[in-house]
Amino acid sequence: MDYQESLAYLDELNTFGIRLGLSRMEELCARLGHPERAYRSIHIAGTNGKGSVTQMMDAVYRAAGIRCGRYMSPHLISYTERMSVGGEDISEERFAALLTRVRAAADEMTAEGHEHPTQFEALTALAFLYFAEEKVEIAVIETGLGGLLDSTNVIEPMLTIITNVAMDHADRCGGTLAGIAEHKAGIIKEGVPVITAASGKPLEIIQARAEEMTADVFVYGEDFSADMIFPAGGGQRVAFHSLVCREPAPFELSLAGTYQAENAALVIMAAKLLERDDARITEEALRTALAHVRHPARFEIRSWAAGDAVVDGAHNPAGMAALRASLDRYFPKEQRVFVLGILKDKDIDTMLSTLLRPGDVVVTVRPNSERAAGADVVAAVAAAMGLDTVACGDVETALVEAERRAHGDALLVACGSLYLVGGVRKLLRAAGR
Repeated sequence: MDYQESLAYLDELNTFGIRLGLSRMEELCARLGHPERAYRSIHIAGTNGKGSVTQMMDAVYRAAGIRCGRYMSPHLISYTERMSVGGEDISEERFAALLTRVRAAADEMTAEGHEHPTQFEALTALAFLYFAEEKVEIAVIETGLGGLLDSTNVIEPMLTIITNVAMDHADRCGGTLAGIAEHKAGIIKEGVPVITAASGKPLEIIQARAEEMTADVFVYGEDFSADMIFPAGGGQRVAFHSLVCREPAPFELSLAGTYQAENAALVIMAAKLLERDDARITEEALRTALAHVRHPARFEIRSWAAGDAVVDGAHNPAGMAALRASLDRYFPKEQRVFVLGILKDKDIDTMLSTLLRPGDVVVTVRPNSERAAGADVVAAVAAAMGLDTVACGDVETALVEAERRAHGDALLVACGSLYLVGGVRKLLRAAGR
């Protein structure tokens, strides 16, 4: 297959939907020669922040001179964004060639009576194969959905990170916060240390699972913590505090958003554990990584016709709360014009009531996903809050409408779904923003 044929094949795999479980993935990996066993790995789960932590951990390894692979989802524009080696995304040609091999293995499976792998399983197997052939020393692997039955959970990591646990994907992860926590805790392996920012009942569940697995647990807010510092001269720093290791001087942090202090703390704690067994993981490498790491569409500050723009992948109530806190800290006085697109399985009412202020302008558009809520559905919720609201048919029209409704300098905020913000970001970049 070439790349376009690969995209068509991935679309075909959508017919199998999302089916949790590891049997198909285990069979597929076996037929590919178990590429996931060719390198060490770090496994990262959580409701929010896991993408940022994945990017930071990858940056730490690269700054330390260690050949590292990174796997995360979803993508913003291209499937090739999901997997990288040494900071470079896989090429379209290599992607197509490896997916051709995965397809052949999948076809063999079904010919012998096995269930056909899902799209995410095929992509995960592709990433594992890519990392093995590129001879990475370490791979930083982000879960796709939940953890216990997620396709990535066939790996045997040397470190587990669970960022936090909040209500999201409840329909597929037990229906309750406790059920979601059980799924996240499902990635904990025998004797493998766990670092987490979970709290309350989810933390109790994670700690209980870790005890069963004789795994040490390091908890944000108990064993370590962090504060965001905004120096008078500009920029931002993370002050890391710990009861279990030496406290270093504050770290420069390139990723904006007050919530990134917690994510950075998880990574700093991870580096402190990893340096015990690998002298290459130094404080200097950690500082370099945090000062230069990039993560598109996570409180990413750009510009647009009427002023500054923030592109953020917040897509659930907890994410919206974090986004609102960051907007209030970085842009407390600006008029806000939102371009919103949300999936229909989300708690739209809570998300909007958490995010929006009186006087905000809301432009809605349907994200590019089969699971998307209609623009009119989201607009109706915002309008019921008494806000200036309009529903648009596409992203291009939404940006034009947002500019028309801005009064002088205004802050554009695109959020609600990564399936939306990728398109907004692409248009802003095309316009030189």
